[in-house]
Amino acid sequence: MKKRLLSVAAAAFFGVMLNAQQIKFEEYDLPNGLHVILHQDNSAPVVTTGVMYHVGAKDEVIGRTGFAHFFEHLLFEGTPNIKRGEWFKIVSSNGGQNNANTTNDRTYYYETFPSNNEQLGLWMEAERLRHAEINQVGVDTQREVVKEEKRLRMDNQPYGNLFTTVQKNLFTNHPYNWPTIGSMEDLNSAKLEEFKAFYKKYYVPNNATLVVAGDIKPEQTKKWIQEYYGGIPKGTVYPKNFPKDAPITKEKEVTATDPNIQLPAYVFAYRTPGNKEKDAYILDMLSSYLSSGKSSVLYKKLVDQEKKALQVAAFNQGLEDYGIFAFFAIPMGATTKQTLQADIDAEIKKLQISLISDEDYQKLQNQYENQFVNANSSIQGIAASLATNHVLMGDTNLINKEIDIYRSITKQDLQNAAKKYLNPNQRVIINYVPEKK
Repeated sequence: MKKRLLSVAAAAFFGVMLNAQQIKFEEYDLPNGLHVILHQDNSAPVVTTGVMYHVGAKDEVIGRTGFAHFFEHLLFEGTPNIKRGEWFKIVSSNGGQNNANTTNDRTYYYETFPSNNEQLGLWMEAERLRHAEINQVGVDTQREVVKEEKRLRMDNQPYGNLFTTVQKNLFTNHPYNWPTIGSMEDLNSAKLEEFKAFYKKYYVPNNATLVVAGDIKPEQTKKWIQEYYGGIPKGTVYPKNFPKDAPITKEKEVTATDPNIQLPAYVFAYRTPGNKEKDAYILDMLSSYLSSGKSSVLYKKLVDQEKKALQVAAFNQGLEDYGIFAFFAIPMGATTKQTLQADIDAEIKKLQISLISDEDYQKLQNQYENQFVNANSSIQGIAASLATNHVLMGDTNLINKEIDIYRSITKQDLQNAAKKYLNPNQRVIINYVPEKK
């Protein structure tokens, strides 16, 4: 009996793996420009309804930063048909959960309900798009919420403004220059009419992608979508002509202080290609080779064996227009910045002059196979991936094909990327040090 149970469990596991590797979906546009993606999976009685708007922090202007993230909060205030303070109550009382998040490039809202409440999720997101309430009471309330979030997550958090410092110094012309949460001074000085104008400009059907994933009956779902979204007027989508940054050709070094830290951190940051470029995938794999897990190159050398660093990492932040590849290190004891820099540079040099081992290469491929399966193991994850791939990557079917890009990366590709992007004259060094008392 036990052996039988194990074989059933194994079959179920491999079934999930196969299912995760081939996500079926259909997509179409409404006449008003709303892009719709449907994914049917009747294995569990849940449905995720998500709407991704192609508006993020980079769509703001100097002097009015933080708007995109602010709307992530503001658009839960209600509509003419959903009273103020009722949004979350409606969701929870109907067995659902919901959330929203914002990046430099997009804003995403979603609800997950039992499938018998699919219609409710569709209606609520249509309400948000059609006529969200934007008034002074909501703006004043959410402004205080955002201020508290900034204090908790950034201003009062050790190393909380480190990434902001990287962005500020890596980008000078492009609006990736400021953090997603923006400036409190900008939000404080913004007038109600400016918030209304932002909503009118970006919250239009032809700047949005609706994804419905899970236990659906596609024909019924399409009828509801037509009923709730079909009559929302089309807007004007403005071209995203953002200023470009000239290539970094000379090493730059800056110092920033943080009152919440006792140990310094050193960052070596490089501006790299945006998400759609194959090189972005290669650099992502390079970052994993260097610092993903305790057996990775930098961790094993600097933290585990030589005890020079309390923490060390290489990370690749993929964005729509550019990427950020950075090394981060906190020294252990009397270790100097120069020592850490020399050791990190030595590992980069190894990558530039020789290929990684077959064993390390296979380990990387296994990691990415595993990540690919896990990313699509939940309905919420699938919904977010479908929307992201359409909005930011221009190809919804990357949900099925992206693993093939990683599989196609060779050891030579890794070496070439290290040679092309990770040179001393292409970086910004951030000395992030304790504020003197």
